[in-house]
Amino acid sequence: MSKVYASVAANVEVKTSVRWRIFLMLLLLVTVNYIDRASLSVAMPMISAEFTLTPVMQGLIMSSFFWSYTLMQIPGGMAVDRFKPRLVLALCTLLWGAFQGLGAVTTNAVSLLVTRLGLGVAEAPVASAGGALNAMWLTQHERVRGASLMDGGSPLGAALGSLLIAWLIVVAHSWRAAFAIAGIGTIVCGIATWFYVKNHPRDHAGVNEAEAEHIEKAQQQEYEREAKELSGRTVDFFKHRSVLLMFVGFMCCTTLYYGLLTWMPTYLHKVHGLDIQQMGNASFVIFFCGFIGELVGGYAADKWLASGASPNRVMRTIFGVAGAVATVAVFSVAHAKSPTTVVILLSITLFFLRWGGLYWSIPAMLATRHKVGALGGLLNFGGNIGGMVIPIVIGAIVQYTGSYFLALMCFAAMGVGLLLCSVWIDYETKIPV
Repeated sequence: MSKVYASVAANVEVKTSVRWRIFLMLLLLVTVNYIDRASLSVAMPMISAEFTLTPVMQGLIMSSFFWSYTLMQIPGGMAVDRFKPRLVLALCTLLWGAFQGLGAVTTNAVSLLVTRLGLGVAEAPVASAGGALNAMWLTQHERVRGASLMDGGSPLGAALGSLLIAWLIVVAHSWRAAFAIAGIGTIVCGIATWFYVKNHPRDHAGVNEAEAEHIEKAQQQEYEREAKELSGRTVDFFKHRSVLLMFVGFMCCTTLYYGLLTWMPTYLHKVHGLDIQQMGNASFVIFFCGFIGELVGGYAADKWLASGASPNRVMRTIFGVAGAVATVAVFSVAHAKSPTTVVILLSITLFFLRWGGLYWSIPAMLATRHKVGALGGLLNFGGNIGGMVIPIVIGAIVQYTGSYFLALMCFAAMGVGLLLCSVWIDYETKIPV
């Protein structure tokens, strides 16, 4: 009788929306994550003067985060599958806040580089944990919005970080104060994550029966279609074309994004003469356009999928448009003379490039529920190889050519790679691993 009553009650009560508040929390975490990352890029003109850094050394320091971050992606994803996302998220956030704060007391290039390595280790499992929560909390027709909401923290954090860090530097006359404040804020977010985020809807006191059944019914239908035999070997993912294309496509997308994230503030300062405050304002506009673009792309894709369109048609179109427009826009930056024109073109680049954040919905599309975290780690591993390489490459180009032209051509090539890989992925077939 109690089960009958619960079912009837679920039909009449309005669903709670805790699942979306969970993803707003993830948006906050990723935003803070990228404020921490942006702090180094914005402060680099001051740090390079204080520590007497060459462009190549600047590139090494800015890329060092990605060395440890990338190498820990697959282990981090496996940790999420074993220990569940709530614990992993909370611990990682506390650790990365500590390393961010330690950056404020560094005295030379080596000590700063070490704190960035620690930051990379601490942040590595966060994206995989978000991907696992996407599979646990959202239905098939909600996951693209969830992925874009979470990943929207990247351009939002870069935008707010550019503005906030530049403002703190101007007011406090110190990049160290900016690092310390960012670290403390991150630790507070880690504590909040532990208390609010849960691994499953029924673990959360705020979820009512209607919302729990909404999630469970949709997921049960999905699970019944999954392969029953699982090899359990993450390496088997590489046998499938879609996984390889996903790996390379996301690598191209993030190489372009991280190239802009790490070097764009210095480019605006050195080439177009923007001072620290103008640079912060311009970076805010550019990355905030990326945040808006990510939300627009996610909403459009989810609505299109919900209308009955096939995932292949929707995702290939979304990614195809994103790759084509971002390529043309960033290519045009190399030929623009006016700072205003450059900011407009970079804003267009980021608006469409951030549609690439929808890649975070792919693990839940391709992987069975047992392996979403591992595939998410694999995705982010590929995505951050570019982060390891591109800051050093750009630094070398600038140091040895005295120009950013070839750097911008590298960025345009990454846009082409995003386009070609994305349109060949099969988004409709589960991989039996």
